Amino acid sequence: MSDAHTPEGMELTLRTLAMPADTNASGDIFGGWVMSQMDLAAAIRANERCNGRTVTIAANEIVFKKPVKVGDTLCVYTAVDQVGRSSMVIRIEVWARRAFSAQREHVTEARFTMVAVDEAGKPRPVDEASETGAAE
Repeated sequence: MSDAHTPEGMELTLRTLAMPADTNASGDIFGGWVMSQMDLAAAIRANERCNGRTVTIAANEIVFKKPVKVGDTLCVYTAVDQVGRSSMVIRIEVWARRAFSAQREHVTEARFTMVAVDEAGKPRPVDEASETGAAE
């Protein structure tokens, strides 16, 4: 990691608090909720990269390493790994800052494929001028 908080080559894209309503029957945070936070972060990063709307076409290689608990702060980091004509692969790492402590654990990771779309929802080229500020 490049510093105490950010995985190397990535940026913090989304932070949120895990709440009781997000739990499964075992009392852990539901994996689907974690995936939805990852999808939101992928969309934020992809939308910024292409200066427009994107849609998720694939969520690949999702690995749940450790459970997320109620009260944990979920920190979702992203990096643009690949850019094609209209698509991007966003690498995602999810870290949990454990409730009421400074302990941080890598809990989930994945690669999401996003496609830039126009107003009609049809694929469009990724805007090359938007590379400024993107960590690739």
